[in-house]
Amino acid sequence: MPPLYFFQSLSSIYHETFKFFTQELAVDLGTANTLIIQNDKVVVDEPSIVAINRQTNEVIAVGNRAMQMHEKTHDNIKTVRPLKDGVIADFQAAEALIQGLINMIGEKRRFFTHLKMVICIPSGITEVEKRAVFDSADHVDSKETYLIHEPMAAALGIGLDVEEPIGHMVIDIGGGTTEIAVIALSGIVTDQSIRIAGDEFTNDIIDYMKRKHNILIGERTAEQIKIHAGAAMAEIQDAPPKYAVNGRDLLTGIPKQVFTSHGEVAEALDKSIAKIEEAILKALEDTPPELSSDIFKTGLYLTGGGALLRGLDVRISLKTKLNVIIADDPLRAVVRGTGMALKNSHKFSFLIDRKSI
Repeated sequence: MPPLYFFQSLSSIYHETFKFFTQELAVDLGTANTLIIQNDKVVVDEPSIVAINRQTNEVIAVGNRAMQMHEKTHDNIKTVRPLKDGVIADFQAAEALIQGLINMIGEKRRFFTHLKMVICIPSGITEVEKRAVFDSADHVDSKETYLIHEPMAAALGIGLDVEEPIGHMVIDIGGGTTEIAVIALSGIVTDQSIRIAGDEFTNDIIDYMKRKHNILIGERTAEQIKIHAGAAMAEIQDAPPKYAVNGRDLLTGIPKQVFTSHGEVAEALDKSIAKIEEAILKALEDTPPELSSDIFKTGLYLTGGGALLRGLDVRISLKTKLNVIIADDPLRAVVRGTGMALKNSHKFSFLIDRKSI
């Protein structure tokens, strides 16, 4: 009978071989942008958009190339954003997006590759919407798929110890949803998920420019206004200069340029931000008193692209009378946390697999 060390060696060789043929990906499948981490590095950071040939249904481009075509296409090409409000709205386009972004990684898929994925989802997602994510992963040949709620991923990504008995409130303002959650002991104690976030801000700016300046602008221009002149309140430090906006005059139909300020953007976004503030207050109201005590000491953590809106932390702090901390690199906090969950998938009980839905 072979000695014990022979079987241990054989087992070690098997695991090393299996590991060699395993491709592990952490995916933040966002409404606006999708990020993928492999081997602790962000290997994909692209807009969540697909360009499709209407006649042949063939995918022409995904990510940045498709975004360059957005709102500039002719009748034969359409651009599709597969995710709406944080969940899959177009199943086939979502599958094409995931497949296209995985192909961007550059590592050639081998016939025997075992693909393992952890995908981030909103906390307010339904069971049907979870199944849609699992099905999309199955169609790109994922052999092992786990889901993680966005607030939990964000908490991991900003370095919070989610397993300890201390309450932390995380506010993740993404493209399609704002996720507000109180986290303790590896679980979400109370949460609010509202479908007001970056996309709603963009639409607010489009509507405001139409009403105030009689100028029609597209999503991409509104996004640039949000980046260069965006603010949550008029009174902010280091106010940005006025921003030139090009669009179409609604009266004459001729291209036109106007200038907008951070104060105008703050006015445009006021109602949407007020709804986020209401959701934060509701989550605080539902929080058990002992965890409220912890949150008073630790403050509120802001993550996601919306955290970069000038003055938002100050506005929320004035509303809640609590300290508000903007995470380092808030855009990547969720995908970093998803990557940590991927590395420790055997350890974290809050990961969702197919058996649990």
